[in-house]
Amino acid sequence: MKILDQVNSAARHVALGEGLRVKAMRGGAWLGGGSFAEQVTRFARNMLLTRLLVPGAFGTMAIVLSLSSLVSSFTDVGVGPAVIQNPRGGEDSYLNAAWWMGMARAVFMYAIIFIAAPWVSHFYGNPELSALLRVALIGLLLDGMLSPRSRRAQKEMKFGRWAAIFNGGGVCGVILTIVLSFVMRDVWALAIGYCSENAFRCLLSYILCPGLPLLKWDKQASRDLLKFSKGMLGLSFLNLIFARTDIFVLGKLYSPAALGLYTMAVYLVQTPSSFLLSLLNSTLLPAFSHVQSDTKRVNRILAEVTSWIILLGLPAAVMVGLCGKSLLTIIYGNRYAEAAGALAVASCVVFLNTLNSLITTLFYASGRPALHRRAVAASAVVMLIAIYPACRLLGVVGGQVAALIAVIASYLLQVARARDITGLNILRYGKSFVPAALLSLGVFIVGFGARYLGLANGPLANIAIAASACIIAYLLCVPVFMRIRETA
Repeated sequence: MKILDQVNSAARHVALGEGLRVKAMRGGAWLGGGSFAEQVTRFARNMLLTRLLVPGAFGTMAIVLSLSSLVSSFTDVGVGPAVIQNPRGGEDSYLNAAWWMGMARAVFMYAIIFIAAPWVSHFYGNPELSALLRVALIGLLLDGMLSPRSRRAQKEMKFGRWAAIFNGGGVCGVILTIVLSFVMRDVWALAIGYCSENAFRCLLSYILCPGLPLLKWDKQASRDLLKFSKGMLGLSFLNLIFARTDIFVLGKLYSPAALGLYTMAVYLVQTPSSFLLSLLNSTLLPAFSHVQSDTKRVNRILAEVTSWIILLGLPAAVMVGLCGKSLLTIIYGNRYAEAAGALAVASCVVFLNTLNSLITTLFYASGRPALHRRAVAASAVVMLIAIYPACRLLGVVGGQVAALIAVIASYLLQVARARDITGLNILRYGKSFVPAALLSLGVFIVGFGARYLGLANGPLANIAIAASACIIAYLLCVPVFMRIRETA
């Protein structure tokens, strides 16, 4: 009976508690559930659409999305992080000023795309691109029109409504894309579906967080937003160079079909990463913001989360590298197996980028996005230098090889910067890699040995052996997991 009372007390603490850890756990549950549902839906969509549409459709859509990111990067004012970071972020006057800044950005951004669309179409030699850009990127306008009060839920770590808006809208858009693909059987299904995701999010935001923008202007709020934005000036563009330069270069050097194979292979490993990053960024940003003046607590949170990511992520990255061709064959079909090399390198990029994002969130929470900008600038320079020769020499795999070199440079610089502002112990931080590296080596030996002995000739057998080795590695990590939890 005493044990039952303790269990009930713990349950009430998680459900009703207001401590930072409890809020983060409760918010993580909402975000995790919503993001998981959305990513599973997207994964199922991709499995289906790779059998309905030709690879060239995905290559063309990759160019559309990359160009959207390019224009967006020039006008990004960091409205979302500014609302969360600023103590006044929950006030209606601040939210109203943030909405008008975001809307002005969206209108300006779409105008640029509308005007530039014919030139982009001519550059890539694809007549369809002009109309696709103008229709698909109406979604940018809809994103700027989200309810002003929808950001308040993030700031207050009440993520249920935000998950319903963001992930629910995504799921609705994905379902519409699938329906359209059965009817249209071409890239237009992808374009209209992409636009509809933001349309659903906009509608849900006003249903769940009602409140229209007002024709009022808070000068102090505007000054605060602009001050934060100065630290982010150029940051999105630099991030874009790292994230999308491969698409621009490969789209020019190779056919839409080759780009489509590459894009879907990389997206396969980015799907779980998107789920994890969304969960981590949405919970850690307000968590770090609450304790930004307590560097010891900041370092403790950073060390705990980093250790978990390393122990879970490194063996998984090795597993993907071992059975990439088998995964692509089972999930997308035989013709996508040739992109296995890009998938293997992309798993390493995603792993390091996830670790890097934790430090980025720390910088944002402390109101210093400019610190992140320096590291991103370094990665952008490396990417620009490496991308063309890598793609020419290595084919489509070169796109991810260049990205790997760039993310390593960015990550090392950010760790050094975190040490300067929080006193992070680099030696202790680096020790987190040792247990995971040893276990990952074991996963590699098992997988490679099984293939050498002829035990993993078929795709399913290859995946089963690599996955089993990875699960065993996680079980061996249980004592380490428990020690991390006890010392946090």
